[in-house]
Amino acid sequence: MIRAARLRSARIVPAILSIAAATVHATTPAPAPSDSFVGELLAIMIPLVLIIAGLVFLLRVVRRRYGLSGSDAPLSVVQILPVGPRERLVLVKSRAGRVFAIGVGAQSVTFITDLDTEDLHSSATDADTGPSHSPANIVEDR
Repeated sequence: MIRAARLRSARIVPAILSIAAATVHATTPAPAPSDSFVGELLAIMIPLVLIIAGLVFLLRVVRRRYGLSGSDAPLSVVQILPVGPRERLVLVKSRAGRVFAIGVGAQSVTFITDLDTEDLHSSATDADTGPSHSPANIVEDR
């Protein structure tokens, strides 16, 4: 009896394995016939062009958002001083070294004055030599 059970299992196992192999073989897709060279080239180039265009767009957005510019930029912002809720005083330096003070508002941009480079560097020394606003000096000024 044990021998008959072994004989049946010896026949069933190969039958199950052959059915499973046939099922796996039947479900694997056959390789598709290759398209033309132009079709394959387009399938590679279109995503590549889209990725490059996306990166260029992202670079432009980042440069505008964070004010990144190259060293050969014709103008650079030296300092921004907020004057009001929407008004700013902006110091702009040209490539030639000239410095301009520009008023920037919500609806307008106004040229204020042309500054010398000494005006920018002398502010640190003026703070040291300027009068002190301590209580003793205020009382002496009366």
